[in-house]
Amino acid sequence: MTELRNESQSRSLPRIAWPSLLAIAGAVALLHVLTNSRYGFHRDELQFLADARHLDWGYVAYPPLTPFVERISLAVCGLSLVGLRLASVLAQAAAVMATELMARELGAGRLAQATAALTVALAPLPMFEGTEFQYSTFDYLWWVLIALFTIRMLRTGDPRWWLAIGAAVGLGLETKYSIVFFIAGILAGVAFSSARRFLRSAWFWAGIALALAIFAPNFLWQVRHQFVSYHFLQHIHARDVGQGRGDHFLLDQFRICTNPFSAPVWIAGAIAFLRRPRYRMLGWMFVVPVLLFFVARGRGYYVAGVYPMALAMGAEVAERRLTALPRWGRRTAWTVFYAGLAVIGAYIVAVVVPLASSGQLRDFALKNNGDLREEFGWPELVKTVAGIRDSLPAEQQAGLGIVVGNYGEAGAIEMLGPAYRLPQPISTVNSFWLRGYPVTPPTTIILLGNSRERADELFTNCRLAGHSGNAEAIPNEESVDHPDIFVCGPPRLPWQQLWQRVQDFG
Repeated sequence: MTELRNESQSRSLPRIAWPSLLAIAGAVALLHVLTNSRYGFHRDELQFLADARHLDWGYVAYPPLTPFVERISLAVCGLSLVGLRLASVLAQAAAVMATELMARELGAGRLAQATAALTVALAPLPMFEGTEFQYSTFDYLWWVLIALFTIRMLRTGDPRWWLAIGAAVGLGLETKYSIVFFIAGILAGVAFSSARRFLRSAWFWAGIALALAIFAPNFLWQVRHQFVSYHFLQHIHARDVGQGRGDHFLLDQFRICTNPFSAPVWIAGAIAFLRRPRYRMLGWMFVVPVLLFFVARGRGYYVAGVYPMALAMGAEVAERRLTALPRWGRRTAWTVFYAGLAVIGAYIVAVVVPLASSGQLRDFALKNNGDLREEFGWPELVKTVAGIRDSLPAEQQAGLGIVVGNYGEAGAIEMLGPAYRLPQPISTVNSFWLRGYPVTPPTTIILLGNSRERADELFTNCRLAGHSGNAEAIPNEESVDHPDIFVCGPPRLPWQQLWQRVQDFG
């Protein structure tokens, strides 16, 4: 190990390409800051916001870190779309910068460093992660940082980097449980490469201990709640498989996880990791998660975090191989690559980013991006519910409860409802179910997100009172799948029995 450390430290690294590093990350951040207030909250964001008001060491649908970050954003920015999404913007910019630093650690010159950063910045999934506040944004960042710290450790031979790896793993476990597949890749990389020498290092075990210590509070929360998140994930995976969401896993590696024009780069990078003894551990970190998710029929974007490290290595490989070409050949190759990357990147930006608030560009994005369509209608929904409340007799208003069918509706009523003096929502979905129903149960119900059949099954004397929708007539889940709003009497079962029977995952 000492020999490896001395050998690597004696080799000077290329200069960091600061102009491209700051320019690319800055351009990414600026793009999102200028466009993130274009529409409204996504239904997922409303769930995070509602959970952020009830801080805990765990939630049914995810670990605690994302709502904690959103709680800070709420305290600083209030209900500002730009402010609440700023953490996601910074996380994406950080992932782009980390990719460029990985390329430099691997010996890439300034042009190849910039290339690595651009291939990530112009990829669909990373681009999307800056448009909304999602736990997948931070999950992506932890995967990238783990790869950066691993490359640094393997290049220098310094086992103390296991502490940084362990910290990032622990934070990843507090963000999204799917990082266990990346952990499997890390352990396989240690076992099946020269990195197994670290098994004799106390720093390796200290890194594991640090990761477990960071994860411990959430693990204890899961124990207290009978591992409810495991049952949630089982349900979601069965739903995804049933709906065919994993059927295009391999295709998604090219059209979602990466810019399609960068495919030769990351393929070359993955092969180079496996062929170079020093960095073979990274090859296993790439192959194992992809293979496990493919076999398990996971969704394609779950493994997006493995591609920045492969792109960083691939950029170094491309730069080195192109040096064998004459000057005109190198210029032609780089020009063709950047032109293709830019053209596809422009298409990706037009689909993913809310560039326009009206016109053909907006229509194009909304036609091709279902997530953007889910950002419409929430203020109108809450206003409609308030209007229905105001139309009720005073005695019914006094005993009113608002029961919702999904977490978007619950988050909208909880976050936007106070402006109309609406009561807190009642929901059986995810962590809303854990919070229960009011101590004094309501006797009059405004019911959202359910069919007429379901309404009559659960409650008495239901009547149609209104519809949800949005001023722009954008078709989405609320306006198409369950637009009816009902006013009902008490439930057919006592509230305690009803609550035990209707826990939902979504």
